[in-house]
Amino acid sequence: MYSFAQRKDTTVVDEPLYAHFLTNSTTDADHPGKSEILKSQHAEGNKVINEVLFGPYPTPVAIFKQMTHHLIELDLGFLLEMHNVLLIRNPRAIIASYSKVIPNPGMQDIGVKQQFELYQRLKSAGKLNAIVDAKELLLAPEKVLRELCHRLGIDFCKDMLHWEAGARPEDGSWAPYWYANVHQSTGFHPYHEKSIALRPDLESLAQECLPYYSPLYEEAIKASN
Repeated sequence: MYSFAQRKDTTVVDEPLYAHFLTNSTTDADHPGKSEILKSQHAEGNKVINEVLFGPYPTPVAIFKQMTHHLIELDLGFLLEMHNVLLIRNPRAIIASYSKVIPNPGMQDIGVKQQFELYQRLKSAGKLNAIVDAKELLLAPEKVLRELCHRLGIDFCKDMLHWEAGARPEDGSWAPYWYANVHQSTGFHPYHEKSIALRPDLESLAQECLPYYSPLYEEAIKASN
């Protein structure tokens, strides 16, 4: 989101369906800042689709940072009218990061299974433009972003590689709980392999996620290609 926000031809919107998810989800996870989120957004998903996702916007490009698990209790036909990019990450890394804020995540919160199901739907409809894996992006930011822009039919802009540290006006109300690291960043940090240790219940969740993540990674834009 911060990368695309550097483009002068682009508007970015941060997780517009978060309040909808919180209103319709049955998860036991305790989402920090829930009351602020519900006050800051429409909680009715169809209203968000009609009034937010379809604009209008002052720029020719609008990017919506979505969480797959937010797309519940909705007719997903609207996705067929958009360009779609799946941003994926190794489930172990997702769970390690997520559990620092929400200590008891489940499959519904992680969203990997939902991503795989969405991948199948979008691909069969010919409406999946690209899959971007977080590791591959960090290994070669410019190469992966150039290919992503090509698949989206827009020109690559070198401004996408850097941004100023600190919060952005587009940040959702949940930013204080989740965005500490990105607020300190000024670009894509070099990738460093890390050993991730998870407690037993989270390790079990990670293993459950792998069959959904692996086929998505196979089709992701690669840094080495």
